[in-house]
Order: sequence, then C-alpha cells, then structure tokens
Amino acid sequence: MRLLNVTAFFFAIASALLLYGLNYDTRRLEAEVHAKERIAERAREDIAVLKAERGTLTRPDRIDTFARQLGLSPPRVDQFVDGREVSALNERQEGSNGR
Repeated sequence: MRLLNVTAFFFAIASALLLYGLNYDTRRLEAEVHAKERIAERAREDIAVLKAERGTLTRPDRIDTFARQLGLSPPRVDQFVDGREVSALNERQEGSNGR
C-alpha cells in the first residue's frame, strides 16, 4: 500500500511538471503568433499605403505633365504598324478630350 502511495505521489509530481512545461510552451507559442500577426497587420497597412501612392503617381494627368516637361509627345500615326492601334488611340484621345 505504501509503495502505491509513493508511486502515485511521484506520478502526480511528474504530471504537474509536465503540465507546467506544456503551459509555458503554449504561452511562448502564443506570444510568437501574436508578434507575427502584428507584423502581418503592419504589412497589410503598408501595402494599402503603397497602393494609394501608386494610384496617385500613375494618374494620366500627372504623367502627362511630366512627359511634356521631358519633351515627350503622344505617338504619331507613322509610329504604328497596324491601323487598329491608331483607331484605338484616337478613341482614347477623343474620350479624354470630351471630359
């Protein structure tokens, strides 16, 4: 009987130590997950800002101003090989002029 009590006591102590170690590991892993979630959220915010900046920087009216300052002009008809390209360009230019 005494041997059974001693064995049960050591089994309880071993279980307590095992559960304590498992609890410690779980908390450490939880902290790592939260840190990675914060990094991912910051990355999502940065992506949203970069998309907004790209939208601003690629506006046709903004690009047109800089292109003209560099001496660039819209393509001429003789620069195209296919007539469909010219008609598509004319449609776009007429659409932008009719604003």
